[in-house]
Amino acid sequence: MSDEKVQVSCSVCGTTNNFPLAARGKAVRCGRCKSRLPEPGEVLEPSLDGIMNLFQNSTLPVLADFYSTTCGPCFMMHPILERLAARRAGQVVVVRINVETSPELAREFRVQGVPTFVVVHKGAERGRTVGAAEESDFALWAARLT
Repeated sequence: MSDEKVQVSCSVCGTTNNFPLAARGKAVRCGRCKSRLPEPGEVLEPSLDGIMNLFQNSTLPVLADFYSTTCGPCFMMHPILERLAARRAGQVVVVRINVETSPELAREFRVQGVPTFVVVHKGAERGRTVGAAEESDFALWAARLT
């Protein structure tokens, strides 16, 4: 059995925890708030409070995907984000934020078009890009900022 661990951030309180890879598929709890931790590489869709906690408390950079359910390019980017999250598990947290259900957060981040991707680390925005992109270009952009 492997003792290897990967860092994941709690989608409730934002605390970064070590997730034992041997425990995949089991309920692993946050050391701080005792909520169930996401699997490494999972794309998260946390509550508004959870998003803000991730932005402020995660020691991992957070890549936020501001999207709309009526946006074709947004859905084109979803599998690209899922693959990026899986490849970069333990290095970055990927979250999706629906601008229709979280308009106040979209306003706070000055989102004027979707998809908009914003990298936040320890409460500060590190960069953003708007619109769909080729997977390799998007991965390079994300790697530079995370």
